[in-house]
Amino acid sequence: MSVSMSKSCCSPDARNTPGKEIDVDDLARMCKALSHPARVQLLRHLIDYGECYFGSLADVLPLAPSTISKHVSILKDAGLIEGSSDVQRVCYCVNHERLLQFKAVVQDF
Repeated sequence: MSVSMSKSCCSPDARNTPGKEIDVDDLARMCKALSHPARVQLLRHLIDYGECYFGSLADVLPLAPSTISKHVSILKDAGLIEGSSDVQRVCYCVNHERLLQFKAVVQDF
């Protein structure tokens, strides 16, 4: 059986169409941040409960606080969560605008 190479294998609807430009580095940073199950669980916890102090986040998963801290740092660097300092504690919450931006980019992908 011979396959013709002159025809496109994708329908016109499936091809990449010009539209909004995305920052691929930014998209990759957010995808990388969500590529670990612990970070997904931490983000889900913050979505479900609103804001949360780090001590409470450390109780979400059976991981060392230093490991939780690293995961929180990656989510924060990707802009998916924000932290605000209280005298001796840091309170974290979801950056809803950034999460909506991520969802829109993935939906348009």
